[in-house]
Amino acid sequence: MRVLSSGFDPFALPVHGGDLPAAEARFGRPADGWLDLSTGINPFSYPLPEIPPSCWERLPDASLEGACRLAASRAYGVGELEQLVTAAGSQAVIQLLPRLRPFSRVAVVGPTYNEHASCWANAGHHVVACETLDRVGDAEVVIVCNPNNPDGRRYQPGRLQAVARDLAGRGGWLVVDEAFGDTAPELSLAGRVEAGLIVLKSFGKFFGLAGVRLGFGVAEPALARLIRAGLGPWAASGPAMLIGARALADDAWIGAMRERLAAESAALDAILGRAGLSVTGGTLLFRLINAPRAWALYEHLGQRGILVRPFVTAARWLRCGLPPGDKGRHRLSEALAAWQD
Repeated sequence: MRVLSSGFDPFALPVHGGDLPAAEARFGRPADGWLDLSTGINPFSYPLPEIPPSCWERLPDASLEGACRLAASRAYGVGELEQLVTAAGSQAVIQLLPRLRPFSRVAVVGPTYNEHASCWANAGHHVVACETLDRVGDAEVVIVCNPNNPDGRRYQPGRLQAVARDLAGRGGWLVVDEAFGDTAPELSLAGRVEAGLIVLKSFGKFFGLAGVRLGFGVAEPALARLIRAGLGPWAASGPAMLIGARALADDAWIGAMRERLAAESAALDAILGRAGLSVTGGTLLFRLINAPRAWALYEHLGQRGILVRPFVTAARWLRCGLPPGDKGRHRLSEALAAWQD
């Protein structure tokens, strides 16, 4: 098998979305540039505020972090600031949590975001993949994404609270990853944390600013302090927290964007429907396609400079994010029309 000197295997399917260098190793560089629909990140990003030079020159101080945490607590409905932890993306908390417990039996309800199982397994825990919450058995830690990535499964808050209370009674944890939860705020448990419940919030996906690297953990105060200590000082950058504080307090933008994403996802459904593709799940930021020849369709789109997300463990699945406006929708429509021909 040919492996490029850069380390890319051009024939391997991607582990995560958004890996454009690997896509170029596989397909070459498209003349019109990439239309990257592989990540589920909002293509209509929040307008960046002006960042003063001092924010780049100094370590972030307590007042900047406090402003960011306050904006996040209000946006997510968190009752106490002490419950909220700021991090360089929710991924940082995902990687830390397995190091805060002794050996545990961990049930990951999936298929879902791969990093949950990977981080717990790499830390020496016994990880089991479960298809439903009913099959977690005697696990001491249960991990659920709500809504789920990539199929968009949704869990009602009351159901998850009951699971959390059962686990807390045994000294366990329920970890609820709400990375795509800003599109469905009615599902959030961030304002209802109690013993044994940890909620993860991602900033970059909904606000379209994944490169900012900002996220939050929400837990009861003692556990939040433990997470904060594990992350150490300056867990997020000053510019990230300044942007986060501004964006999370912008209720008008947030409300308008939820409406826009509903319209954009409906437009994507129409494009996929005209191509005869079955949408079997997703959120307002992405759609999950079930296609008999999904990997062949992935290749077809990739050769035309359109990157979607295939899955090694699900040969009929592709995840497709939102095209960035009319031009992107037209390009996707034309590529899918050529596939039908």
